Amino acid sequence: MKTGIDFLADVVESKRARLQAAKRQISLAALRTAAYEARSQAPRHALRNSLNTQGINVIAEIKRASPSKGDLSMGGSAEQVALAYGRGGAVALSVLTEEDYFRGSLDDLRAVRRSIPVSLPLLRKDFIFEEYQVYESAAAGADALLLIVALLNPETLARLLDITENDLGMDALVEVHTREEMHRASEAGANLIGVNNRNLHTFDVSLDVSLELAGEASVSALLVSESGLSTGSDLKRLRAAGYRGFLIGEALVGCDDPANALRAIISEAQES
Repeated sequence: MKTGIDFLADVVESKRARLQAAKRQISLAALRTAAYEARSQAPRHALRNSLNTQGINVIAEIKRASPSKGDLSMGGSAEQVALAYGRGGAVALSVLTEEDYFRGSLDDLRAVRRSIPVSLPLLRKDFIFEEYQVYESAAAGADALLLIVALLNPETLARLLDITENDLGMDALVEVHTREEMHRASEAGANLIGVNNRNLHTFDVSLDVSLELAGEASVSALLVSESGLSTGSDLKRLRAAGYRGFLIGEALVGCDDPANALRAIISEAQES
């Protein structure tokens, strides 16, 4: 398996091929119309608002596989897992929709959108680098999407951020891995910044990444820690460092009872 930048390049190459096929099925103009229609009935900035509380704000992830661990043996359909996460206390859901390396799909996101209350925001987690994908996300029912700074030049990041947040009233979780990327996210005007604890070059995971980068963020940005979170003590430690959201996937997705597993993590994090 390739790692690091070579892996990202491979993912983007496969995503570009899939995008070309999608554009043959539906034009950008038609997709934009569908996106506006979907967003006309959706709350604005739902993900950001769900994190703007003092609680333990978990974004629970629906994820079928990962390049490093292979099949994650998700216990049930996307809809069943989503409902379990809701019962467990998640404030939002992340749906991984990349097809070739994570075995996800927009169909998973659409299915989850149909199955959960409108009040529970949905984040589309994918490798997004074109405006077509932004409108595609909105049309499929997403309230938010992931923008990875490592994949985008400053101009593209700013343009996609503007379309997402100002044009469509969605949220962009702008993902960073390094101090330089954090500064780029802040310069682009990101309001919601996700710090990924996974090293892009080695795939090693360390919560120290979130702890080290917390002080580099704009004071107005909401911070979300991603990857490697598995215990309430992890969340408590990160919350003390200034994080308002916690994206948890692999620690939950393979559990026999994800609702109970999530409740246990949240309960531990709330202990004084």
